[in-house]
Amino acid sequence: MREEIAKETTTEKTRKEGLKIRIYPDPVLKMPTTPVERFDEELSSFVDEMHRAMALREGVGLAAPQVGVSKKIAVIDYHDVFYVLINPRLLEREGEQEGEEGCLSFPGIYAAVKRPGRVKVAAQDVTGAERVYDVDGYTARAFLHEMDHLEGKLFIEHLSMLKRGIIRKKMHKRAIGENE
Repeated sequence: MREEIAKETTTEKTRKEGLKIRIYPDPVLKMPTTPVERFDEELSSFVDEMHRAMALREGVGLAAPQVGVSKKIAVIDYHDVFYVLINPRLLEREGEQEGEEGCLSFPGIYAAVKRPGRVKVAAQDVTGAERVYDVDGYTARAFLHEMDHLEGKLFIEHLSMLKRGIIRKKMHKRAIGENE
């Protein structure tokens, strides 16, 4: 009986606060993900939970590893357009842009990152149907940032070794401070 109440309380808390965002240096962030094979109600609900967790934290994108799930799933919500990227594949890229990026797994950390200016990406939606997106500018940046997460790559890996080292050190200090 106590376990049922604890489970209900935990579930209710999750609904209010959303999924827990994993913070660097959590090892799940560096693990490559596996493809999604089952397109069912459970997947659809999980994508909804991801969207809610991202919105609660005022994020633009969120990848499944950031909530501890090593599956090829990412969501992006930018300018009132909601994208679901399941098993995404980069088809084309062109141009170059540089802009500031942040990440829910690196709270308060921002850095200028160079990325292609336009990308074409094929991905499945929650029903398994394939969609092709041709996006540019900030949306392209968001797609690539989230797709990097699905390969176990973090945005800081696009920075110089010096900048990357400074950010890693800062995040490790935070992690130690939280555990004391």
